[in-house]
Amino acid sequence: MEVHTRHTPTFGVARIVLAEGEAVQAPAKAIMASSFGVSVSRPVRGEPTVLTAPSGGGWVDLAPETPGDVYPLGFDGRSGWCVSTVPESRVLARPASIRRDATWPGLQHLFGGDHGFLEHYGGAGSLVLSAKGPVDLLNLEGGEMVTVRPAFLVAYPDTIQVRLRAVDPAGPQSVRTGQGLALDFAGPGTVLIQARR
Repeated sequence: MEVHTRHTPTFGVARIVLAEGEAVQAPAKAIMASSFGVSVSRPVRGEPTVLTAPSGGGWVDLAPETPGDVYPLGFDGRSGWCVSTVPESRVLARPASIRRDATWPGLQHLFGGDHGFLEHYGGAGSLVLSAKGPVDLLNLEGGEMVTVRPAFLVAYPDTIQVRLRAVDPAGPQSVRTGQGLALDFAGPGTVLIQARR
């Protein structure tokens, strides 16, 4: 799978180039166009659509519902990434070589037994993310710290140190939406944020 982006960072579109028989998952509403012969199926109601290339390969153009950037996030097969779901999933395209791990221990450590505003992914290949506004990379040196509000978070590697805390312990908080919470990161590592919310 190859990813080519255009019209970024304001109205990003991702062209996913697939080899023969290769498949990718994407939200049905994001499918803008495809080469002739790409098959479209939805295996289970509520799950993303699966797009499969015909003999000779093909391509699919995907556009998020809201204006902003599209960002191909490379996975090396050794470490994973935590991706924000606030206010909705940021995953625009996911190949079969990248899996979502709902029981990853790092998320259980952050949220306890509750389902929070992050999803963990691992594997190899490119996970295409959507963001509101341009994606900024905060490159942290060893020991450097930064605080990020959940509404602006796009993703971070699972190798970086992170702590979830209340902005105001007396104020309202929600691990599902990130309301009233902040994430403290300690380098080394890179945190992806979006320039709009």
